[in-house]
Amino acid sequence: MREPKYQVEVKQSSRALRVERQLVEELKGSLSAKVISRMRKEYVDCPVAGAQLPFLICYNCTSFIRRVSGVVHCEGKEQRLRDRT
Repeated sequence: MREPKYQVEVKQSSRALRVERQLVEELKGSLSAKVISRMRKEYVDCPVAGAQLPFLICYNCTSFIRRVSGVVHCEGKEQRLRDRT
């Protein structure tokens, strides 16, 4: 089992954040349009990248373990998108 190194709070934005269209299209296979729309307005202060990232990018990161009650459990190894092939 993967152990979280960081616990990062998910924050709300007043408007949707930019995310690559290809990533959104890939996530449509596993998430509903309503959930994706809500997640596009969320962001995290990523401790690995050292910047604010849209939650959809965090959700698709290799270090992402789970999200519980508005908190992301992050493995903290690297900030890289998962291969969705």
